[in-house]
Amino acid sequence: MWYNLMKTVISAIIIVAVSELSKRSSLLGAILASLPLVSFLGMIWLYIDTNSKEQVSQLSISVFWMVIPSLSLFLVLPKLLETDLNFYLSLFISTVIMIIVYFLMVYILRHFGITL
Repeated sequence: MWYNLMKTVISAIIIVAVSELSKRSSLLGAILASLPLVSFLGMIWLYIDTNSKEQVSQLSISVFWMVIPSLSLFLVLPKLLETDLNFYLSLFISTVIMIIVYFLMVYILRHFGITL
């Protein structure tokens, strides 16, 4: 119980830190947000929970491949925000596109014999 609470609090602190830092400097907010903190903490917690280097290794490989489609959000969102679409609709459309690109990536990887 306390362990899960600690993980939740640490995760929330990171999200709030990105938000607050971005108000002062979009560059510093972007640097903090782009750090693989979630992956880093996820790997630590996975290892603590399972004591399995193999599971951590598989997570690391999967994260590598899934970072690529996640970048589509950061390409599409700014373009949509430049139009007359409101923020929430732009974010929604960008997210849908990103999800589609995730599925495409998994399909392409399977085609090459890579299963995650």
